[in-house]
Amino acid sequence: MVNRKELDPESSPRAAFGARLRSSREARGWKQEDLSLHMGISSGHISGVETTRKMPSLRFAKAADMAFGVTDTAATFERQWREMHQGSLLEGFPEYVGYEGRAVEIRLFESGVIPGPLQTREYACALADCALQRGDITPEQAAERVDFLIERQAALVRTPPPVLFAVLDESCIRSPIGGPDVMAAQFARLIEFAEQPNTAFQIAPFAMGGRKPFRRLVHLLTLSDRSLMSYVESQTHGYLDRELSSVVPLMRNYHQLQVEAASQAQSVDMIEQLRKGTM
Repeated sequence: MVNRKELDPESSPRAAFGARLRSSREARGWKQEDLSLHMGISSGHISGVETTRKMPSLRFAKAADMAFGVTDTAATFERQWREMHQGSLLEGFPEYVGYEGRAVEIRLFESGVIPGPLQTREYACALADCALQRGDITPEQAAERVDFLIERQAALVRTPPPVLFAVLDESCIRSPIGGPDVMAAQFARLIEFAEQPNTAFQIAPFAMGGRKPFRRLVHLLTLSDRSLMSYVESQTHGYLDRELSSVVPLMRNYHQLQVEAASQAQSVDMIEQLRKGTM
């Protein structure tokens, strides 16, 4: 075949993804145009992924799973896509996000930074730039982090939408990230989030002191079968847990946190005061 680029699947995760996509397509006797019809994605974009000129997105991976009939198997393109991003994300986090995208209830607690589902792109870029400047990640990984976040947020826009509870430590709104314009847009995003019918938004004020049950990120999921799952992080590791003996106490602590935290009205008022510079 003229101009066919040969791929070495061992050269990089992106090459392995592209080579698998091509071999899966050719095994069915499909041209790129045929796969385009099955995936709802242009043949040019498919060509770019196969030859590593384009990075596949989460949407692309899920569409490939549907086209090749491997959704909900152990060997999905989605799982391969998530493994590609392990270099810039904590262990366990990509797997957690996969479950988050299917959860019916999501409970978030965060300290220090706004949680991902509530971040603006500019805020996310500022955080990635800080990590880049520290030398923690490469420029490519910084871009991957932001792309991953946008894909994560897109997975939460579905019908019916998940119920999303967010309790933020006061430090999240007090920590300036990316400058005044970025923070102003981020505050507007928080107020917009609080106004949605499927959300609940609260601030856990500094005054709670020792009554605050969490000091680090804690995310809790309820899946459609009512099973529970937790995700917590240390500085360097993420931990996904499905054991009821450890998840249920976290759920109980989260409910206690909601009782102690400021109400949604009070929390929105705190944001408004910060926007006006009166707090």
